[in-house]
Amino acid sequence: MTINTEKRNRDKYIVWMVLFLILSVMTNIVFNRLVGAMGLPLYIDNIGTLTAAAVGGYLPGIIVGYLTNIVNMTADPTNAYFAVVSAVIAIAGTFFFEKGFFDKFHKMLITVPIFAIIGGGFGSLITYLMYGFGIGEGVSAPFAKELLEQGTLSVFHAQMISDLAIDLIDKLITVVIVFFVLKLIPQKVKASLKLTGWKQSPLSKEALDAASHNDTRSVSLRGKIILIITVIMFFVAFVTTAISYLLYRNFAIREYTNTGINVAKLAASIVDGDKVDTFMAEGDASEEYREVEKRLAKIRETSKDIEYLYVYKVEEDGCHVVFDLDTEEVKGADAGEIVEFDESFKQYVPDLLEGKNIDPMVTDDTFGWLLTDYEPVYDSNGKCVCFAATDIQMQDVTLNGISFLTKVSSLFLGFFMLILVFCVWLADYHLIYPINAMTLSARKFAYDSEEAIDVSVERLNNLNVHTGDEIENLYESLSKTIGETVGYIDDVKEKGEEIAYMQNGLIYVLADLVESRDKNTGDHVRKTAAYVRLILRKMKEKGVYEEYLTDEYMEDVANSAPLHDVGKIKVSDVILNKPGKLTDEEFEIMKSHTTAGKDIIKSAMALVSDSGYLKEAKNLATYHHEKWDGSGYPSGKAGEDIPLSARIMAVADVFDALVSKRSYKKPFTFEEAMNIIKEGSGKHFDPKLVEVFVEAEDEVRKIAEEHEKMINERDKNDK
Repeated sequence: MTINTEKRNRDKYIVWMVLFLILSVMTNIVFNRLVGAMGLPLYIDNIGTLTAAAVGGYLPGIIVGYLTNIVNMTADPTNAYFAVVSAVIAIAGTFFFEKGFFDKFHKMLITVPIFAIIGGGFGSLITYLMYGFGIGEGVSAPFAKELLEQGTLSVFHAQMISDLAIDLIDKLITVVIVFFVLKLIPQKVKASLKLTGWKQSPLSKEALDAASHNDTRSVSLRGKIILIITVIMFFVAFVTTAISYLLYRNFAIREYTNTGINVAKLAASIVDGDKVDTFMAEGDASEEYREVEKRLAKIRETSKDIEYLYVYKVEEDGCHVVFDLDTEEVKGADAGEIVEFDESFKQYVPDLLEGKNIDPMVTDDTFGWLLTDYEPVYDSNGKCVCFAATDIQMQDVTLNGISFLTKVSSLFLGFFMLILVFCVWLADYHLIYPINAMTLSARKFAYDSEEAIDVSVERLNNLNVHTGDEIENLYESLSKTIGETVGYIDDVKEKGEEIAYMQNGLIYVLADLVESRDKNTGDHVRKTAAYVRLILRKMKEKGVYEEYLTDEYMEDVANSAPLHDVGKIKVSDVILNKPGKLTDEEFEIMKSHTTAGKDIIKSAMALVSDSGYLKEAKNLATYHHEKWDGSGYPSGKAGEDIPLSARIMAVADVFDALVSKRSYKKPFTFEEAMNIIKEGSGKHFDPKLVEVFVEAEDEVRKIAEEHEKMINERDKNDK
């Protein structure tokens, strides 16, 4: 495929994806406007979101949900604050689709209450906080107010129940429509609308799962990217939100203070200071008093923030009421009543007695947490005779602050989810998938056969990573290195085979050298090696001592078996080839071939950096005459203290000695030899190995007969 063709296909894919996203957003808006025009208490504004999430993936779903709320701001600005709800619904929708919940109708219904909890529960919480712990506006508001009027529910529970009930119906309709829409969309179209950004050859679902779940020692690269983005965005959001909140709070307090001051001054201006004592004495019995009280009430109505408005004359014994307007919750004091000073108020009394103007104060006493302003009322002589005062609930500042924080947090969380998913999507296709695919190919690289090597190289080359950055450079370097390594491996393998062939040949040459001095042993080393290989293979099949039987161990033992009698090179020919029974002194010398063999092999091991099979050769040479009951030599080891390789050799060595002809004895029959091996179980030999050896009787016989035939033919030719 040419570069131009690739570009045309990519451009075509982008156009179709953009059209799909626009159509999904329009679907949300059209259905939402339709139910609104019909007067139905529903939203139906997530059909496009769930369809985009199910077909395109996490990012398209969030984009559609987010854009829908932004567009709906034209009808209701508060829609912007619920973009986070749409984003969570998109994430849940993608998850449910990937898990197959939309494959069957009954499984799809399981998602309805979850979507309702997200939309109704989470949305209700935002509404409750945004409206200062009150009933919000919109579709669910009438139902919530009806529940509240019944008097059995709190504001929070009324709002929550109404939102959940409406959202349950809303999401049921939405999910059912989405289910059938997805059934109508051809599979080929769904596949073409999946939002991808491959910078390599697309991976199969199995390879993608393997690449996505690549094991790491600590936190994965994807996890680190998510963590970094999250920490940075939350840090920025926290700092900016904290600063914004402090500025807002200071501004709100300043505005409340100005409001309190202005209302208090206006109230002070309409109270005639010369008639204060008359007002206190006559109260509402005076028509002029009632007229002033009405004017004060109208002044209070000019600002919804004013909680209390009153006029007090401050005396030593307390505040003497001139005017005290009633509220819905609290009835004002009558004229002339004395209100005792609150504890927090006493510090201001001296200045008030002197008629001084004091700054607005914040108190938290009998009538709650209040912002209070006192403005002096003067008589015609310019003397301060009383104070007009306003109280503003500081709780309103807190509630408005919570509402402000809720709005800012909602906007941030919606935007955060959009940015996070977008960044993860970019990281996946530009970084994570290429790296994990290369890692997976490298881990699966097989060197056990030429065919496996060719398949592994082809798998790596077919990745075709083209990110255009350091990842692509890494891929090219890896491909080049692997290619060169394969060439080196071929050379090393060829050389290794030659070395192994020479090594085994040298072992048998050395063994033959020993044999040429010991006329009794004949082909002993070759036959014992064959028996050893047979025992090892049968042990592997039956799971005997399987924890030891690696391929490398089995090869080391089998290859070093011919060296078990190498120590005889240091035994005198007279003793080695004596036709009769050895004396005690001669037998002690003969026994020394075990330690002599150990010394010879240790010397060989010192000359090479990788002793390999020689480790087992040393065990064989040293301990093949040890016995299971501890009565053997040279060390008197017993049981599993005897190296496994030596225990195997003991069975093979004794059996071959029994069936072989010697200058001082005739060969035992096969059956006689087998019986002797059985009798030695648990005494001379490891019982498990005897069992394995006896069960392989037919194969043992075959080896013995084949070697006997070879010896006879060779002797015949020598004659």
